[in-house]
Amino acid sequence: MASPRKKTDPSKTREEAMSVARATQRPGQSKEQTKLIAQGIQKGIEHYKKQQKAKARELDKHLKKVKRQSEPPATEVETITEEVTRYKQHWLPWLLLGLSWAAFAAYFFASGV
Repeated sequence: MASPRKKTDPSKTREEAMSVARATQRPGQSKEQTKLIAQGIQKGIEHYKKQQKAKARELDKHLKKVKRQSEPPATEVETITEEVTRYKQHWLPWLLLGLSWAAFAAYFFASGV
């Protein structure tokens, strides 16, 4: 289901443009000049938004194309492989454990308990 398209509200763009024009207004600048500047800014904002929408559409098309190419065909049988994780243990702790048990046994038999 396609969602309804959101159209940019021209009054919102106009308000943004007017606020930017007022923020950059010079002393002694007339209201008419400020309006003209705001119109130019508004056109720039609308142009930028169109470019961003076009880029987003192109990116979506590219992502869909890559996704379709990476999916395996439905006719092929997938093979499931199990990964066996083997942990390689160091020999030093086992050597120290054996030596400590041997020392304990030697002490136990030497004390005569």
